[in-house]
Amino acid sequence: MSKTWAAIVCVVLANANAVAASESTSQLCGQFLQPQPWQPLSSLPNNAIDIQADDVEMQGKESAEFSGNVVINTNKMSLFASSALIDKKQSLLNATGPLRYRDSFTDVKANALYADLNDNEISLLGADYQLTKQLGRGGAEKFSASGEKISLFNSSFTTCPSDKPFWALEADDIILSRQDGWGETHNAVLKILDTPVLYIPYFTFPIDDRRKSGLLMPKIAPSSRYGLEVVLPYYWNIAPNYDATLSPRYMSNQGVQLISEFRYLTEHHSGLLGIEYLEKDDSEPTLGERYLVHWNQQSYLSNNWRLSLDITNVSDDNYLTDLTSDYASETGTQLDRTGILSYLGEQWLADIKLQNFEVLGDHTESYAALPQISWRNRYAYNMLGLDFNLQGELSHFRNKTLLIEQATRFHIEPKASYKISDYAWSLLGEVSLLHTRYKQEGDLHNTQFAGDVTRTLPKVRVHTQLNFERDSMLFENGTQTLEPQMQYLYTPERDQRSIGLYDTTKTQDDFYGLFREQRFSGVDRIAQANQITLGATTRLFDDKNLERFNFSAGQIIYLEDDVKPSAQSLDGQTNYNALFAAETMIHWHRRWYFSAGIQYDADAKELIESHTTLDYKGDNNKLVQLNHRYASDVSGYEIDQAGMFASLPINDNWQVVASYHRDLTTSRSVEVFAGIRYESCCWAVQITGKRQIETDLNRTINQNDAQFDSSIGISFVLKGLGGKSNYDIEQVLQQGLFNYRRPYFLNN
Repeated sequence: MSKTWAAIVCVVLANANAVAASESTSQLCGQFLQPQPWQPLSSLPNNAIDIQADDVEMQGKESAEFSGNVVINTNKMSLFASSALIDKKQSLLNATGPLRYRDSFTDVKANALYADLNDNEISLLGADYQLTKQLGRGGAEKFSASGEKISLFNSSFTTCPSDKPFWALEADDIILSRQDGWGETHNAVLKILDTPVLYIPYFTFPIDDRRKSGLLMPKIAPSSRYGLEVVLPYYWNIAPNYDATLSPRYMSNQGVQLISEFRYLTEHHSGLLGIEYLEKDDSEPTLGERYLVHWNQQSYLSNNWRLSLDITNVSDDNYLTDLTSDYASETGTQLDRTGILSYLGEQWLADIKLQNFEVLGDHTESYAALPQISWRNRYAYNMLGLDFNLQGELSHFRNKTLLIEQATRFHIEPKASYKISDYAWSLLGEVSLLHTRYKQEGDLHNTQFAGDVTRTLPKVRVHTQLNFERDSMLFENGTQTLEPQMQYLYTPERDQRSIGLYDTTKTQDDFYGLFREQRFSGVDRIAQANQITLGATTRLFDDKNLERFNFSAGQIIYLEDDVKPSAQSLDGQTNYNALFAAETMIHWHRRWYFSAGIQYDADAKELIESHTTLDYKGDNNKLVQLNHRYASDVSGYEIDQAGMFASLPINDNWQVVASYHRDLTTSRSVEVFAGIRYESCCWAVQITGKRQIETDLNRTINQNDAQFDSSIGISFVLKGLGGKSNYDIEQVLQQGLFNYRRPYFLNN
């Protein structure tokens, strides 16, 4: 070889066949191995060319022809060919095949290659190509690569790795942009199982995970309520920190609804604005326009100030039950509209809240808080061994449709506490002074309410707990704990009938609720108390400190008849005097979970509420849950329901999901859901059917008069054409009225 060529040709035999280890592929595509990622020769200098061949023939001083097992390497590509001609002066490379071309993005087999090494422009004829950083392959009459763009002429594209792909695009032109992460086609035909199904003059699709404007996969779901339902979403990638989704929704029984969602993210703000609009509902011609507006925003204003907004508004009470929405539950009876400005200081924390509720259906109207200012000290002040805390609020409530049209409430609560906390025991003693003043306005003549009310009362609380621990005989090197606790609570009697109820309701009566300081939320009612609460929790841990079992039980003992809940009930709310509550969890195997809870009135010998859940969670989305719920009084009805969730994989591709809930009181089903799903490496289809009770907030429906809605949904995804599977079994099982709850979160 002449000295002229030696300056640009570096023969490095040791690393000529070095390649990087291939990355792991997904379980579904594991049988189709991706080509190993290409890497340049590690010892190759910049702008140098390494050439190996059985024979070389010089053609003057500026060009050479290589033949026989030609291997060419640069910092940007590798080429294996039968012969190659290099023109040094013009930096041109011609090669004939069969040949193989590789770079950081593609692996191509072709018949011929033409390359401009200066501009890094390469053309291959009769190419079969495969993308190496993500799924994507096909053939092309001409394959051209220039910088970050690949152009394919008379070509095909698919993400299916098999030799006989389920789907493929065949087009006059396909352009793949590595810089943008998207491809586009001109005059394309979509083939499924090698059968043409759709002509597409122009089409864009992703080749990586970056976002781009375009149509998303449609949803087709015939049902008895909507008729034929078709949703065709369009995604608009406005900017890196702004995007929107526009989803026309056709319902043959009701009309065409436009669903839109705008998301934004700035240095100090993040949020979402959703608008749903139906100009005319064919099934409800008297209602006129129907709409929903939802706005959620979180703002970081400074190191000390935060802002939170959550606002939802609908055109009519039955909007959610008739049309459903992702922004609110169709079983909810009120919509929250809240704005909170929070201050986080070194010494004080404060919230300024504006809140009102849109009440849906025939339910009690709520008061708007305009505003509610609350504050508390961040850290307790310590003096003489005591911790001193102060909290308070100033609130103004308004509702012109109620008897008390508006009210201003000022509440302040200083507290002194003494706390001892040790490994084996703890003691907490608290003394609080609750002072509240009300100014109430409205037509209060001949009513129990007064215009000006002042209420002051003390509160004493003492809580203590012991912690016992011993070795467990059930688990080798395991541990059992016993945690008895006792609380004494005293609050004297005050006549509070002259005070309206603005943000007060009864709290949950579970085991943990037994040890609360207050039976009511808010401060409009301070429950009289002279009571002792006794309770205990025992836990079992295995040798890896994993909790396998716990059981908690407790009961309130009232020391006077006047302090029993039945003597202090809120309007329309049932109270229980001798409340016994217990909860348990058993996790005897890593796949099995059992949870149960009970609330019982020992005086009336009456079961109040109970729940029981048994879960099995296996591999590959295998899930079975059996559950039972009982409540003696929910809006005047007894609820006694049993249910089941199941997800059963047939194999790696097929999955069956189902849920069933039955009302044992009325002896009928209340919800049935079933679905089957097939998912392969390059496509997926899911068919679901659902039957559930319809909710109508415009009228009161007796349990025996309930109506049902039945629907069938079809979801079809071609992976690599803008659709992703992202299969989440828990999300699928939350599509009904009865949501699946994960183990350990069964009461949420």
